[in-house]
Amino acid sequence: MAVNSALAHGTPADTQRGVASFYSDRFQGATTASGDAFDQQALTAAHPSLPFGSKVLVKRPDTGQEVEVLINDRGPYVQGRIIDLSKSAARELGMLKRGVAPVMVTLLN
Repeated sequence: MAVNSALAHGTPADTQRGVASFYSDRFQGATTASGDAFDQQALTAAHPSLPFGSKVLVKRPDTGQEVEVLINDRGPYVQGRIIDLSKSAARELGMLKRGVAPVMVTLLN
């Protein structure tokens, strides 16, 4: 979903709605698109287009749980998903058992 089209859903222009997933453990230590080493314990995420270093608030509208993450990678590469989270971020959202969850992603900076 394009950032601007979020207005059709009654959310601010800097908010996207979609599905979040999280990284498999096999990516631990791998180099991200920004050049950082991936760390499952860090509060980081992959997004298809937001600039590296952007901070976003990821919120589950179904539970109210939220987490702030730093964008340092590109992805996800699965249709319908808008953000790929580290395991720590996914834990904050209570989505480890589900694997995916509906989210709102709001650009903070």
